[in-house]
Amino acid sequence: MKTTILIADDDPHIRELLRFYLRKELYAVLEAADGAEALRILESEHVQLAVVDVMMPVMDGWELCRHIREYANIPIIMLTAKGEINDKEIAFRAGTDDYLVKPFEPKELLFRIKALLRRYQTVSSKRIRMRDTVIDRTSYEVRVGGEAVALPLKEFELLAQLAAFPNMTFTREQLLDAIWGADFDGDSRTIDVHIKRLRERFHGRTDDFTITTVRGLGYKLEVQDE
Repeated sequence: MKTTILIADDDPHIRELLRFYLRKELYAVLEAADGAEALRILESEHVQLAVVDVMMPVMDGWELCRHIREYANIPIIMLTAKGEINDKEIAFRAGTDDYLVKPFEPKELLFRIKALLRRYQTVSSKRIRMRDTVIDRTSYEVRVGGEAVALPLKEFELLAQLAAFPNMTFTREQLLDAIWGADFDGDSRTIDVHIKRLRERFHGRTDDFTITTVRGLGYKLEVQDE
């Protein structure tokens, strides 16, 4: 069964270009010229990934992204001419997984699409493996080279959340919502404290992964290449 990708962009030339490259890779392609049309398609079709332009009529890409996140857990890549850090922050807060600035190379977009689809496949797995590090979400256990590493529950959940989406940037607010819930009364410094503790626990124990600070945005986990 083909993977279906939705292109939401008001520029017909962009849609035609992406349709050509995506179909060459044997993806099924659906298209929308504005955010509202894209939302209708997402409500009626089984879509595995969305490529979303920011500046669209009727409903812009940021609003569309927020709507998608309310009911669907699919990868989202934003395509936009807006490359400033503030624009990227808005996009990540809205729930996008990746961000590509126009003009772009179609082949780079394909690389990013394939990487995102792999990440989301990892999420459905009960075990996350990063070389010699294994995170078991059934037993709430982390092992490095076969040796168990004891983690408090919230640190385990934070590590598992980051590791399930390698190289994806999470804002502090997104991590708070995912791990502590929307009703949590604390602030974003809670995330900083737990990240610091995770780094200390694994420092000198493994170089399988690194938790990186993304300035002005939040954190991401990078996996060391084989």
